Amino acid sequence: MQTQAAVLWERNTPWSIETVELDPPKASEVLVELHASGMCHSDDHLVTGDMPFRLPCIGGHEGAGVVKAVGDRVTWLEPGDHVVFSFIPSCGRCPSCSTGHQSLCDLGAKIYSGMQILDGTARHHAKGQDLALACGIGSFAYHTVVHEASCVKIPRHYRLDLACLLGCGFITGWGSAVYAAEVKPGDTVVVAGFGGIGAAAVQGARLAGARTITVIEPSEHKREEARRMGATHTAAGWTEAKEVVAEATWNRGADKFICAMGVGEGRLIAEALAMTAKRGRVVVTNIHPMLEREVRANLMDLTLTEKQIFGTLYGSGNPRADIPKILELYSSGLVDLESMVTRTYPLEKVNDGYADMHAGANIRGVLVYPPAR
Repeated sequence: MQTQAAVLWERNTPWSIETVELDPPKASEVLVELHASGMCHSDDHLVTGDMPFRLPCIGGHEGAGVVKAVGDRVTWLEPGDHVVFSFIPSCGRCPSCSTGHQSLCDLGAKIYSGMQILDGTARHHAKGQDLALACGIGSFAYHTVVHEASCVKIPRHYRLDLACLLGCGFITGWGSAVYAAEVKPGDTVVVAGFGGIGAAAVQGARLAGARTITVIEPSEHKREEARRMGATHTAAGWTEAKEVVAEATWNRGADKFICAMGVGEGRLIAEALAMTAKRGRVVVTNIHPMLEREVRANLMDLTLTEKQIFGTLYGSGNPRADIPKILELYSSGLVDLESMVTRTYPLEKVNDGYADMHAGANIRGVLVYPPAR
């Protein structure tokens, strides 16, 4: 069949809308009609080369849609089912999955090739070339074929334009607070950056019972949104944040510091540690450039005050459990997904969406696809 998709042909060039030839799903694969896709900063890392995915590549890894066909070995999904894509697949059988660490599924190592997890070949083609897929998904498209391990089935009554956020950004931010940072009632928390991940981290910290939540964010609009979502204090920059965090924590430092910027900087780890309390934890969620090799940190401070630097992927969450859980919390009014979406765009405006992201105008932009294509 033919479909439309946003393709990146070369680094540091715009996304190009192309007609794509799409092969049918093989044995353990699923054909999905996309209804929405979040515009995560990680897809911009493909453009800059900070994440060296294979090109040409269809972007998008934060999508949701309706199953149209399944391979002959897929027994738990059928046409008409609604699914959210998990950007890290979950096989359920590897050591990580079987011990409750689905965010580290062994199949995740295969997504960086961009080709199909099943056999390393392509189902998507354009201009005579095989196309890779961002995280093995390629949700900047009207249709895609993915491995069944990348699909999480959800009840049909949930809005797919909101559910798509759970495929990456919301679980990543939420889990950074609830699972990686282990925020507890009465904790003091700092969140650096208030995009899709930072906003979800604030919501997770609030629901976990944090006493104070300080957000570091240069955008005045985003700082206002942060307060509405649960932040108790805000700062426009890291220098200002030192005084704000000291005031918020009674000069003790933050119990938990979550790095959720669009692009991480190694030099800021020292500043994060300096604002962290004794036995406090700095959680590194944001992506750093692949070639960054230098991190600035006072290791004497790390030892003498028993502080921790903690890395997390997908918020250390379990997508098969956490995606339905967050949707249930949303239904109960305990999680706000609507406020996460600042603007929606059609597929052909994908470059406008990323321009708005770079301008600091969006918490999260979402591509919404028309029902008749």
